[in-house]
Amino acid sequence: MTVKPYSAEGSKREQVERMFDSISPRYDLLNRLLSLGTDQGWRRKVIRAVGQEPVGHLLDVATGTADMAIQAAAVAGRITGADISAGMLAQGREKVRQAGLAERITLVQADAADLPFADGTFDAITVAFGVRNFEDLERGIAGMARVLRPGGRLFVLEFSKPRKAPFKQLFRFYFHRVLPLVGRLVSKDSAAYTYLPQSVDAFPEGPAFEAVLRRCGLRDVRARPLTFGVATLYTART
Repeated sequence: MTVKPYSAEGSKREQVERMFDSISPRYDLLNRLLSLGTDQGWRRKVIRAVGQEPVGHLLDVATGTADMAIQAAAVAGRITGADISAGMLAQGREKVRQAGLAERITLVQADAADLPFADGTFDAITVAFGVRNFEDLERGIAGMARVLRPGGRLFVLEFSKPRKAPFKQLFRFYFHRVLPLVGRLVSKDSAAYTYLPQSVDAFPEGPAFEAVLRRCGLRDVRARPLTFGVATLYTART
């Protein structure tokens, strides 16, 4: 399924890149505001899972403003963050500097489908709220699998849709009515936070995404719903 996230002009990758460049100065504020801080708790759950095995070098794809990369410093020796948005990376580099982690965290502009790394470079890969933005989902997953070492682990944190009432109805109202309105007011961007619920609706969550992971050569695929199913943590191995 193809989503037109931002404008009718350019590829999905170009549209997403422009969108995140536009909202990058207010991205962290909006994340905390719109999720009531829950997004940071979800990331901590990912990092705890990553830390269950030794990690020498971790790649954080769709790193954005480097939230996950910075948290990963607690469990990984070296971290590389990759993102297509120069604006988001600029915000991330400043956060990395302020955290005193510039010697351990490197941020690069790159697409998941065309990562500039040798095969088998990383022990683990994380991607938080980014796979639904991939222009070609399977190429992006395959690109990440390529740079994982044999037995390496992939952690995908992504939005999903609650299935049980009344949370299902409450979530849908918030996600489709409240969130876009607040997002537009704070970000000053008329389209970015309309795209978010559209992209979540279009994403092949649950068993459908697990099947994508397996088609891309990954194994031991598991899914763990978080916060009544608002998000899901998918894990897999090469």
